[in-house]
Amino acid sequence: MQAPNQGGTIPGTASPAFTMFQSEGSPLPVLVAAPHGGREYTPAIVERMRDPQFAALRLEDRHVDHLARAVAAATGAALLVAHAPRAMIDLNRSPDDMDWSMVVEGPPAGTRTRHSLANRRARGGLGLVPRRLQGLGEIWKGRLTAADLGKRIDEIHTPYHAALAGALETLRDRWGAALLIDLHSMPPLKARADGGADGPADEGAGSRFVIGDRFGASCDRSIATAAIDYFARHGRPAAHNRPYAGGYVLDRHGKPARGIHALQIEVCRTTYLDARLAEPSGRFAGVARLLSGLVSDLAEEVARRGNDRLPLAAE
Repeated sequence: MQAPNQGGTIPGTASPAFTMFQSEGSPLPVLVAAPHGGREYTPAIVERMRDPQFAALRLEDRHVDHLARAVAAATGAALLVAHAPRAMIDLNRSPDDMDWSMVVEGPPAGTRTRHSLANRRARGGLGLVPRRLQGLGEIWKGRLTAADLGKRIDEIHTPYHAALAGALETLRDRWGAALLIDLHSMPPLKARADGGADGPADEGAGSRFVIGDRFGASCDRSIATAAIDYFARHGRPAAHNRPYAGGYVLDRHGKPARGIHALQIEVCRTTYLDARLAEPSGRFAGVARLLSGLVSDLAEEVARRGNDRLPLAAE
């Protein structure tokens, strides 16, 4: 594993909000990120939660950071792992995607709070600071202050995305192209009796992997196709953009025209966790190997595209 570079701060502690692992040689034009893998819950956050254990288990992409670390160790890909938990702030949401009724002082002056694309996830309870969970209802005992929210944005969200952008630029400059794999985990997408799915959308039912590219906006089609083909060759068919097409991370960092591509990969928790979906199972190593092979394959595809973009040396 490359030398770590810690960044950001979890408010109220001296703990870093995230760690970046990136070697100077950049052996692959790929960065693997795990924005929802953080488990550093402060006592203050736990005290504010109505049911900390239930909420944490449901909100986290449980142990996906361990998957990301295993993949990076096996391939040499750069790695960015969050330590701040999603309950504190969701790194895959825009700073505007906030349910402002959660804030004592309300929204900043001039903020649109209704019928805005910016806060579409917040209206469903899973905005910048998650508010509600199915099976629990309200996550928090009370509201937070504007100062508390501001610290979370300034000390976690802003430096995380600055570090991610800088690392991708470094890879693009080195290789001519770069690929972000934003690694997430999802609950099982079970088919219902009516042909639907036990998930946020009916499409993709039964899939154990979902590849998101914002319907082609965050990544060149050939790279997404290569990912789909890889899973198919290994007998693990993957859904494409249904029901998860990616979020703020892909919107912000995927810039195919500049040679920076971004894919979101959702891994079903049943493939690498135990029956409680709480701890790694005996299948963990196999899934890590599967994902490592994917990263290696996609790295070759991205490197080929990068070679077409790099200026030719003078003869």
